[in-house]
Amino acid sequence: MTLKTYIIQRPILTEKMSRLEESERKYGFVVHPAANKHEIKAAVEAKFEVTVEKVATQNRRGKTKGMTMRSNGRALRTMGRRSNWKRAIVTLKEGDKIDFFEVEGGG
Repeated sequence: MTLKTYIIQRPILTEKMSRLEESERKYGFVVHPAANKHEIKAAVEAKFEVTVEKVATQNRRGKTKGMTMRSNGRALRTMGRRSNWKRAIVTLKEGDKIDFFEVEGGG
C-alpha cells in the first residue's frame, strides 16, 4: 500500500479501549485488511505525530446476521453477512498520546 490515508480507516472508541489508552498507552484502529504492521506504524506516526513502539493486528471475521422484513403483510426472513475487518492495537512511546476529541480553534 502506498497511500497512508487509506490504511487507517477509523479509531475504535469503546470503554475497553479508553481503559487501555489510560493505563497502557494503547490505541485501537480499524485498518485496511491488506495493510501490514510496518505500514500501520508509519501511517499512525505520520498522521498523529507520535512515536509507535509496537503494533498488534487481528483479522476479525464478519458476523452472520438475520433480518425480518414485512412485505404485503408477510414476514420475509433473510440472512446477510457483515464484512471481515482488521483491527490494529498500537502502543505509543511513554509521554505520547492521541486526542481524538481535540477541539480546534478554541473559544
